[in-house]
Amino acid sequence: MSAGFIETQKNTFSTAFRLFDVAVITSVFLLVTYFIGEVFSKEYFLQLVTAVALFLLFSESLELYRSWRMDTIFQQISVTIACWGLVCGALALILFFTPFFGIEDKTASLFWLLGCTIMLPLWRVISRLILNKIRSEGANSRSAIIIGATSSGASLAKSITDNPQYGINLVGFCDDRNIDRLDKDERFIQSSQYIGNVDVAIELANENKIDNIYIAMPMSAEKRIQEILHLCGNTTANVHIIPDFFTFNLIHSRLGKVGDVQTLSVYDNPINGLTSWIKRIEDLVLSSIILLLISIPMMIIAMMIKATSKGPVLFKQDRYGLSGEKIKVWKFRSMSVCDNGNKVVQAQKGDSRITPLGAFLRKTSLDELPQFFNVLEGTMSVVGPRPHAVAHNEEYRNKIECYMLRHKVKPGITGWAQINGWRGETETIDKMEKRIEFDLDYLRNWSVFFDLKIVFLTIFKGFVGKNVY
Repeated sequence: MSAGFIETQKNTFSTAFRLFDVAVITSVFLLVTYFIGEVFSKEYFLQLVTAVALFLLFSESLELYRSWRMDTIFQQISVTIACWGLVCGALALILFFTPFFGIEDKTASLFWLLGCTIMLPLWRVISRLILNKIRSEGANSRSAIIIGATSSGASLAKSITDNPQYGINLVGFCDDRNIDRLDKDERFIQSSQYIGNVDVAIELANENKIDNIYIAMPMSAEKRIQEILHLCGNTTANVHIIPDFFTFNLIHSRLGKVGDVQTLSVYDNPINGLTSWIKRIEDLVLSSIILLLISIPMMIIAMMIKATSKGPVLFKQDRYGLSGEKIKVWKFRSMSVCDNGNKVVQAQKGDSRITPLGAFLRKTSLDELPQFFNVLEGTMSVVGPRPHAVAHNEEYRNKIECYMLRHKVKPGITGWAQINGWRGETETIDKMEKRIEFDLDYLRNWSVFFDLKIVFLTIFKGFVGKNVY
């Protein structure tokens, strides 16, 4: 117990999945060399071993071999492709810039890398479909009881019933209170779902009729939870605690340790370790390509600004960046003033400060193009929550719950809130709350493919908006 009572459960299929991945990578290599007519030489063997070792390393870092039963197939495929993509990048650098493998003809290697990009996700899709089919028909299923007629318990029940592929058969709810004594907001528990008090759950578990017990009680009931855990200790049921963290905006929650003490993160950075390097590479590649494409339009915009109004072409404005640290954000000047003080007034419809050219630049978001230099510098990302003026941050952090959590990642040129229409003026608190809602949703669901999706949608939705002045 001194090492912590929460222990990550290992996926019983993880070893088999690792072996199957190695078999797929090896088989594709052998097939490619066979059909091309290449001899499987020691140079190819060295390349294969390197690829397998790197793939297993990246897979451990990105937790590819954890249980995916409760996640979507898209999430599993995304991580698989990300792991193999890192292998492809590493091998490409070695193949084309070093003599390490000693392979002159890269044809077989390129076909092999492409083949694995298809086969590694494909076999996972097939195995997932087979397992889902088996579980939805009742095989490989486990019975479960939820202790606690709470909102978190109801959310868990809905998730179980809506996803038969999980292979969980929900028997019902148990609560020390009779169903007639439940509060009005707890009456979502139907009479047919209520099977009795906690003693009923323990009795069923003692009779080996229940495989899983989910305790979904408020954290304030710590003493009663301890009593229930003590009773469950005399059963063979698997016991899971579902704390009422629904009251928090969980950002990348995960288990951790400080020495021998187990911890559970609630507000954590979703992009750290290896993923931070992946995000940085993504930013460097995208920003470099985009800057090459927009270099001439940027020069034309700069000349037009200089010709149509007095003042600098560019100006820097203070913003909060990663971890709430101040950064300087570049923009094309679109106003006759360059506000950057303790009080910054948001641009409004018909704002007299906006120049005629500036109105067009702001409406089309062209004034933000210089921020790609911020991305190269490392203070911003291509995709992330849009940076607000420091004055606005200080105003809204005291009005909107969890507002500052958006600074767990670097601010972005485009973001999930922007392509969903929440950009421009936020003259009401409701509009800013909606923007923050989408920003936090981005943090919870971040992935490279999510970023690429946002970049793609920005082309069609992100440049203009009805609230942009």
